Amino acid sequence: MYRWRSLWLVLFFLTSPTRALEVEVQMTGLTGELEKNALALLAIAHQEAGQLTRDRLEALHRKAPEQIRKALEPFGFYRVQIQAQLQPPRTEKAPWIARYQVDPGPPVKIGRIDYQIRGPGAADPAFPKQFPIEIGAVLNHERYERARDQIRAIAAKHGYLEAELVRHQVLVDPENNRASVIFHLETGPKYYLGAVRFDQDLLDEALLRRYVNFSPGAPYDPEQLLRLQSRLLGTQYYSQVEIEPQLDQAVDHQVPILVKAKPNKANKYRLGLGYGTDVGPRMILEWQRRYLTRWGHRLKAELKLSQTLQSLLGEYRIPVGDPRRDYLLIRPEFGRYDTTTREGEQTGLQVAYSVRTDGGWRRTLGIDYRYEDYILNEGDSAAVSELVPNLSWSKTVTDDPLYTTDGYRLKYSLQGAIEGLVSQASYLSGALRLKWIHAFGERYRLITRADLGVTWANSVLDLPASRRFFAGGDSSVRGWGYEALGPTDARTDKTVGGRYLAVGSLELEWQIWGNWSGALFTDFGNAFDPDYANKIAVGAGLGIRWRSPIGQVRLDVAYALNKDDPGARLHLVLGPDL
Repeated sequence: MYRWRSLWLVLFFLTSPTRALEVEVQMTGLTGELEKNALALLAIAHQEAGQLTRDRLEALHRKAPEQIRKALEPFGFYRVQIQAQLQPPRTEKAPWIARYQVDPGPPVKIGRIDYQIRGPGAADPAFPKQFPIEIGAVLNHERYERARDQIRAIAAKHGYLEAELVRHQVLVDPENNRASVIFHLETGPKYYLGAVRFDQDLLDEALLRRYVNFSPGAPYDPEQLLRLQSRLLGTQYYSQVEIEPQLDQAVDHQVPILVKAKPNKANKYRLGLGYGTDVGPRMILEWQRRYLTRWGHRLKAELKLSQTLQSLLGEYRIPVGDPRRDYLLIRPEFGRYDTTTREGEQTGLQVAYSVRTDGGWRRTLGIDYRYEDYILNEGDSAAVSELVPNLSWSKTVTDDPLYTTDGYRLKYSLQGAIEGLVSQASYLSGALRLKWIHAFGERYRLITRADLGVTWANSVLDLPASRRFFAGGDSSVRGWGYEALGPTDARTDKTVGGRYLAVGSLELEWQIWGNWSGALFTDFGNAFDPDYANKIAVGAGLGIRWRSPIGQVRLDVAYALNKDDPGARLHLVLGPDL
């Protein structure tokens, strides 16, 4: 009977589940990176609650001192003393306590550096004269590895393709707290970039050579080849570009470069749907022909349809100069408009030369022919032709064009016409547009906007409707309709437009939750003309923002503060910040 009872007790303990444990790790004696690295490598500190048993906990505790020592070695500490204690729980539900009192001891310092650059590149000034770690510095293995990789990168960048580390060691003497660094690099011969050959049948090779960013004989630099690949892919002429150095064909250490390129699809289509308070529902149809000739010409056609504005635009581009950024532009267009203040049609043709400067500015010099037939407030109407030389500069700097936390967009332009040279009147007009966005704190953005313009002309009536300044709308003074603001004729009480424009905006946006934000804003300004009555319009309101994958959806309720018949106006806009 006793024997059976003993057997049942043994079976009970063997089959009964062992209670899962929890552990609290306490470490003292370390701070900063030392403590962070020690805890990262300490296995006992990364066990999930409820999955520890006593046997596993004790095994992890026994391994902990060695893990701590290994974690401190990269920082030069090789004589680490550790007092480890594992304390059982004081109550049934309390955790086990694993305590580690760490004394890292004195750090190992570098006492000797044996640094040698040997071979044909030994005298190349690109290599540092001394190893980038000083004698007497505390041994830090990560810093040593950075120095090692830096010198290897220098060798690769300056054409030493066969450079080899024949010996690289860090010898540690823990008893004397000293370390020796041994670094011997055999450079091998220096290689140079050779002639570039293209394997493709899409574009003329003379055009492609203008994308090459180096000359034969330049030191072999892999980064130059990556930049060439990026330039060619950025043209959108090709869907795939492979750069193949022909090392086996090198002559006098000049490496020929073979570029293999696969043509992209010739046609690209885009359909866009949206809504804006100023124009109502809108649709954009766009067709691009990525390449038309062997000289890289491009063609684009764009149709825009909305209740207020309709336009058909063509664009023919011819790459010139630096083909990545410079081009000749031929742009025919036809448009119709029917806004609060004006109605009409216009047909035009622009020829322009556009370049991007080294400072990031887009400079465009052109001449436009335009025919416009318009009616302004059911009174002022005309059909006019113009030949308008124009010059503009624009620049956009942003950390993210869809949702900008730090950036701006700036454009200023100058245009004019001479009476008798196709045009019916002489004028000179300048304009400046600025939008600046800056985030502060963790949740706030300040958004400012300014539109300034001035036209030198005998009278605003000499200007076609599209050359006059108006204000009001989603991107002007909110609270008023699109182009509803401007100088008013005292006899007819109709807006006639002005020769001057000054509009500003201040907006504070704050994040509410996730992609949702609120906004508080004020807009102010107007179009002005000295021959008519003028007033400054002021609007203010609140908005809600939703950050979508294609830009913010902005819904504003704006109140016209000094309107004769005040009332709230709803503004809805979708699009990127800049």
